[in-house]
Amino acid sequence: MNGITVITKSAPLLDYCSSWQQAVYVTVDTEFMREHTYWPKLCLIQVGGPDESVVIDPLAEGIDLTPFFDLLSDRNVLKVFHAARQDVELFHHLTGHVPEPLFDTQLAAMVCGFGESVGYEKLAARLADAQIDKTLRFTDWARRPLTDRQLLYAVADVSHLRPIYDKLSAQLENNGRRSWIDEEMKILTSPATYENAPEDAWKRIKVRNGKPRFLAILREVASWREMEAQRRDVPRNRIIREEALTEIAAHAPASVEELARVRAISQKLAEGDMGRAILKAVEYALSLGKESYPSQPKQFEKPLGMAPLMDLLKVLLKMRCEQSGVAQKLVATVGDLERFAAGDETSPLLSGWRRELFGELALALKGGRVALTVSNGQIQVIPQDAEAATLTAPAKRPRRPRRRPRRGNQRPPDETRAD
Repeated sequence: MNGITVITKSAPLLDYCSSWQQAVYVTVDTEFMREHTYWPKLCLIQVGGPDESVVIDPLAEGIDLTPFFDLLSDRNVLKVFHAARQDVELFHHLTGHVPEPLFDTQLAAMVCGFGESVGYEKLAARLADAQIDKTLRFTDWARRPLTDRQLLYAVADVSHLRPIYDKLSAQLENNGRRSWIDEEMKILTSPATYENAPEDAWKRIKVRNGKPRFLAILREVASWREMEAQRRDVPRNRIIREEALTEIAAHAPASVEELARVRAISQKLAEGDMGRAILKAVEYALSLGKESYPSQPKQFEKPLGMAPLMDLLKVLLKMRCEQSGVAQKLVATVGDLERFAAGDETSPLLSGWRRELFGELALALKGGRVALTVSNGQIQVIPQDAEAATLTAPAKRPRRPRRRPRRGNQRPPDETRAD
């Protein structure tokens, strides 16, 4: 056996959780499956404590996970994840609460010079001198018994996370960017981040038809599909495919015969309970007053000359991120830049650390108070007034910990995955 502790009983889980309550932090990871379900199925929980990294089997018969869920809510113990969003979403669904306080090493690495959406393997190699075996990444975690290789792979996700966290945390203190991560954690730990109301499901569907009547039907049918998928715990497309939703909204069928003529809707489905539910949703949408019809979010008008301004902002963003060692996509998306260029005062670039790193300089560029030029093959920012001169100093790039030299003919890890 590999010597890894696998917790399958409630009593030892309670003991471990009691000891973890005395820790400053624990590292956490999960393995789950969701190919055939709406909600992710929790198959494994890995926890790295100060003395030992263990595996909890949530599928073990009779195990009570309450002590662990209580630990996730214990504000005296920091929970450290890598690429936490899906794990947090899973725990929010199971408990109704978000693990807090929380630290995401992927986000921390993105502000510490490790690039875009840095993967766990890359951080383990650089900060923990560990090579991660990726061959079991797509294994069936719901199948029992688990093999030694599966358990070794699973526990590595939290055992190496401890030195990764320690080094990233120290680096954040040294470069003064701890407050940046605190801002990002507020978003990650907000329950609103994980609450998708069925009545808002239509907003995730890309459509060209913006007519209010069409959108009203789409909203009601998409809401029905969302609730039905949740009730039956199956993927949305197992209920009805997205293209069928838009066709139903376009044709507004009022009878079984009309519904059956919609592509992707069979005669059997139209005549059954689901068909009746769809027709009822369409009928309800059409009964609403026009004042209750939804509308697509208003598209801001792109002012004349915005395209060249966007090009300049992209150049400035890339330059600033390279100087500071911050992942570009963490600072701003193309949509963020478009809203900023159009004068949207709610742009995220105008608040918090993003304003400090990029927003103030971008405002100066937009206002003509700085200019861009090329010197020795490098983009340079030229201040046009004394105030702007204070904004043009190169952002301090964080120093990354040295990586130990590899021995022999070890190959570098594959860095394409962002767990």
